Amino acid sequence: QVQLVESGGGLVQPGGSLRLSCAASGSIFGISAMGWYRQTPGKQRELVARITRGGSTNYADSVKGHATISRDNAKNTVYLQMNSLKSEDTAVYYCNAEWYRQTYWGQGTQVTVSS
Repeated sequence: QVQLVESGGGLVQPGGSLRLSCAASGSIFGISAMGWYRQTPGKQRELVARITRGGSTNYADSVKGHATISRDNAKNTVYLQMNSLKSEDTAVYYCNAEWYRQTYWGQGTQVTVSS
């Protein structure tokens, strides 16, 4: 099994930046990819960015150019750097790990973009 702990959410002004962190523990050797998803009330959870074990990345069109996913293998941590934040980036952000045929989720961290 895999445990995921997110951190780094909070209140940020429009145009500001934020870095989310997701620390993985447990049976991490089986993780093939990790990603960040976000969800707002009444909407489905949507992919923000994903990075595979091989380092390949993909992003939602809505964040291309102002989000970067990266990882530190030594720390078993994945990061999501978001710049030029807009009000529409407000959501609960969830870390995700794909582990064999199972998916694990973190508890979520709130990001609010507001002046």
